Amino acid sequence: MVSRPLWAIFLTVLANLIGFGIVIPLLPFYASSLGASPLEVGLLFAAYSACQLVAAPVLGAWSDRWGRRPVLLVSLLGTAVSFALLALARNLAMVFVARVVDGLSGGNISTARAYIADVTPDDRRARSFGLIGAAFGIGFVLGPALGGALSRFGYSAPAWAAVGLTGVAMALAWWWLPETVHRVRAGGTTGWRQLPAALRRPQLRALLGVDFVYWATAAVYQTTFALFVHRRFGLDATHTGYLLALWGLVGAAVQVGLVGPVVGRWGEGRALATGLVVAGLSLVAASVSRDLAGFVGSTLVAAVGVGISNPALVSLISRAAASHEQGAVQGVAGTLESLGRMVGPVWGNGLLGAAGEGAAFASAATVMALVGVAAAALRLPVGSPEGR
Repeated sequence: MVSRPLWAIFLTVLANLIGFGIVIPLLPFYASSLGASPLEVGLLFAAYSACQLVAAPVLGAWSDRWGRRPVLLVSLLGTAVSFALLALARNLAMVFVARVVDGLSGGNISTARAYIADVTPDDRRARSFGLIGAAFGIGFVLGPALGGALSRFGYSAPAWAAVGLTGVAMALAWWWLPETVHRVRAGGTTGWRQLPAALRRPQLRALLGVDFVYWATAAVYQTTFALFVHRRFGLDATHTGYLLALWGLVGAAVQVGLVGPVVGRWGEGRALATGLVVAGLSLVAASVSRDLAGFVGSTLVAAVGVGISNPALVSLISRAAASHEQGAVQGVAGTLESLGRMVGPVWGNGLLGAAGEGAAFASAATVMALVGVAAAALRLPVGSPEGR
């Protein structure tokens, strides 16, 4: 049974991610309408991640010291301001400013992960992270669908809707989330200072390495998706949003219904490796598909792989950290994830502009599959599968 704090963090993250999902599929079209090249679109995504790279570990350590709740509220406020700036943008420079503001305040997900670790026993942590993964999935169902529908009224309309939904997330966090950190006992330095120590721990170093490469490859296909389907299949912002909504629906269903049984049978390490290989091979198939139905089928299989592997990876990282350092370790993970999301858009969109959309997709998909093979070879811990 899911506890009230977990439902509260789920609903808070869901409202925020619906707002996020509204904007993401439209951003390449929005930037292109202001004269951005494919490489500049990649730099736009990278700017957000670069700012997260600076902010996430600091916010994670602050959440250990001063509490999860205030950090979550401040990050949501920054997100609302960034969406308002995006709605008001009339040139590419203003769009960059909006993404910088959102990146600097974007500690809500890593803080939510630390919150889950506070209130969830070790043996149920993968399932709990799967619940938050479901918030991602549902957010990327409703968000892109709403964004696609609202884009008929102009690109600023979805951004204003995101402002309102982020406001709802702030209200939920204010009223429903109890604090979980005792300020006097919470310790830790900033995540930046924790990074060298984390990398000296063999198990954690291996997991963080997989985490970085996973997010770099995921960022390639996430940030080139809209331009890929526009160039190859002629889809506009509306239909791109609907397609991403379908992808998110599959991911949500997997994380609600399959993560628990799969981890229970296989353990977290094997679930991670298998999910990455399935996702990577499916995206290779998508990269060479010239038929829209074949492309959709391949990407939906990839959604299943990602839906299994992502919560398993997050859970393994959490289990490698002690209770008093969850915020700092999640901040370190957030640092490497942001670095991956900074590298991925430049890699993917730069390659798309130079060699075409198929090359961008295929390169990331191949690396993702190889990371899955490497994760299996590393013999990562299996966690505590049922029946053992």
